[in-house]
Amino acid sequence: MAESGIELARNRPRAARRLVSRLGGRAALWIAFGAVHVGLALLNLYAPGWPLGDVTAVYRVWAETAQLGFLRMGIDTPWVYPILAFAPMTAALAFGSAWYGPTWLAMVTVLDAIAFSVLLGRGRLSRRRRAAAWWWLAFLALLGPIALGRLDAVTVPFAIVGLLWAAGRPRVAAVLVTIATWIKVWPAALVAAMLVALRSRFEVFTVAATLSIGIVGVSLIAGSGANAFGFVAEQAGRGLQIEAPLAVIWLWWIAAGTDAATIVYDQDILTFQIEGPGADVAAAITTPLMALGIVAVLAAGIRAARRGAHVVALLPPLAVAFTVVLMLANKVGSPQFATWLAAPVVLGIVLGGSRFLAPASITAAIAALTHVIYPYWYAWLLIANPGFVLLLTVKVGLLCVLFGWSVRAVWQAGRIRRPRTAS
Repeated sequence: MAESGIELARNRPRAARRLVSRLGGRAALWIAFGAVHVGLALLNLYAPGWPLGDVTAVYRVWAETAQLGFLRMGIDTPWVYPILAFAPMTAALAFGSAWYGPTWLAMVTVLDAIAFSVLLGRGRLSRRRRAAAWWWLAFLALLGPIALGRLDAVTVPFAIVGLLWAAGRPRVAAVLVTIATWIKVWPAALVAAMLVALRSRFEVFTVAATLSIGIVGVSLIAGSGANAFGFVAEQAGRGLQIEAPLAVIWLWWIAAGTDAATIVYDQDILTFQIEGPGADVAAAITTPLMALGIVAVLAAGIRAARRGAHVVALLPPLAVAFTVVLMLANKVGSPQFATWLAAPVVLGIVLGGSRFLAPASITAAIAALTHVIYPYWYAWLLIANPGFVLLLTVKVGLLCVLFGWSVRAVWQAGRIRRPRTAS
């Protein structure tokens, strides 16, 4: 009996290692990838709260209207999105209007699969890449159907691959992130981070500027005129959406029972917004607040870069900082904005490993809170239920913590000035 017990104890570490190896293998990761995406697709199609509503009721209408020659959004009229947003919306019509929703979900899944393949790489799967892959799948599952069911989901795979290739293939990375920016503006934060953190910043700038000029040029040839930049004015004209960080103040006021403020639905922008004393002022100051935040992060990043901070230490937290600024100082704050955090955190885990445990955990918590709020019980937030206002408040607080962590990490990356070698 004693010998068998000793033998069992010796075999336990081996069994544990085999289990870890199997769980961490490519096959297990791809099986999990499929399970997560099938689950999210089913939630989008059948879950309560109409999670795929924007895709099937808005994107499809825009795509069909253009297909029939009635109206081309961003060309014939100003649009809330950059011009390339029309590409995935049109692509989802490939199998007809009736299959628009499933086609959209399949398209996003294919894009995610490409990014997932790049993340895993072709050589030996490192611990950090394995951890980043598992984290991304967990993040998607925690975030819920919104992780696939919005335009933002199309940009995330471009952003992930772009950041992963930023150091080794800066030109290709610049192309990918610039394309993503002209689909949904937020990846401009990643372009800014690359311009600061990479030594090949001139190449990144040249590619991004040239490609942007080409995109605008094509839209002008198509007859867009000033509508090519209509998304700037459309965003500026928005009110204070209820998920915006600053809206928390008014939501607590409404939850307390005031009649002075209320939640209304904007038919033009198709969002729920705050209406009440000071709401318009709050919406107006978000733009200068965002500009100040970007300048502050830019200054910290330039300081670190000038002090010789290595790209491994600087790029991930700088990308997080720029991204969170766009989320915190935003008058919209839609739940799908949480998807933006996936790309810089994946990069951070790949490059920093356990050093990125804190932001990865915070981001996962933000995803989970977003999922609780939207889409199943979103109606509770629409009536300013105190419990759901509290959830949104905690989410905003976590974003503030994440911003503080990222700025501190950027500052620390440039804490020690490296001596310059004589030429």
